[in-house]
Amino acid sequence: MKTILVTGGAGFIGSNFVNCILEQRPEYRIIVLDALTYAGNLHNFNKENWSNPRFSFRQGNIKDRETVEENIRDADVVLHLAAQTHVDNSILWCDEFINTNIKGTQVLLDACKKYPVERFIYVSSSEVYGSAQSVPMTEEHPMNPRSPYAGTKTGADRLAYSYFVTYQLPVIILRPFNNYGPNQHTEKLIPCFVSKALDDQSLPLHGDGSASRDWLHTKDTYRAFIRAIEADLDKVAGQVINIGSGVETSVAEITQRILHHLGKPASLIQPLPDRRGQVRRHFASTQKAKSLLDWQAEIPFEQGLEMTIQWYVQNRDWWSNLKSFPRERSLDEEIARAITEPKRVLGFVRTELR
Repeated sequence: MKTILVTGGAGFIGSNFVNCILEQRPEYRIIVLDALTYAGNLHNFNKENWSNPRFSFRQGNIKDRETVEENIRDADVVLHLAAQTHVDNSILWCDEFINTNIKGTQVLLDACKKYPVERFIYVSSSEVYGSAQSVPMTEEHPMNPRSPYAGTKTGADRLAYSYFVTYQLPVIILRPFNNYGPNQHTEKLIPCFVSKALDDQSLPLHGDGSASRDWLHTKDTYRAFIRAIEADLDKVAGQVINIGSGVETSVAEITQRILHHLGKPASLIQPLPDRRGQVRRHFASTQKAKSLLDWQAEIPFEQGLEMTIQWYVQNRDWWSNLKSFPRERSLDEEIARAITEPKRVLGFVRTELR
């Protein structure tokens, strides 16, 4: 049985991947390593997965070399998702972005030198490109990061590639475009607007809303990750691969769709100045993903957005809790709240914590 170490696996994209692979692929064992910052949420995991013998949760920070090495030794594949990701936060304070996104990635790469793995998949970001100079954006598009967050992802992206060239580490770099779906933190655009509209609060629309993005549902992202894990390593090692739909949708259109779906008035829109470092436009060239991974997005944005809105409508308790996360509770108390059988499962989890 192959073991996948998922860093940042309690976050939005990671937890969706973990839930899907445990449900659909019995040949894999999953280890989640997560520091449980504000974006890590144990309630993101399906309750039945806590008693799944193929699932291990280990709390730890990727900046901690000893912790990382202990976990790398148990892994065949590393899927590196752990990162500080919110652009607005990086504009206000970027120290932790530099420490986690760049230094943490270096610690992981060094551990893979010491304890070799079959492949190291670095999940980068389309934000490394900045605003589109040509469309669709290929993997050769210039890297012009426009925020401190994007700058740190660019640094880690190139650092990972340098370890492939210098040390022949089996590195694969994926650059997903804008992900959306269930369990996404309300700091991000779609869950922010859906949750605010449900509470009849103002929706903060930056600029004229014409900024556009390539939106990718997490179910499609999961499929791309699986293809990267299972692709012929000789074809994908050292490669940079966009993961996107190849379709762009503006923020203004998304705002209108959300309001229409929820039956809310346009008067909820609150115009704001453009965000500093705003990216005006980007959407992916999908040819390389089709060629190397035999992958393309399958969920149309209209369908995926409707599914996502319904999830937030039906899971108010989940996103309401994000606004007052009780940090005073211990990890065991958080786990006990996240699972169905606390006494039975907590014993298992304690043996797996590092």
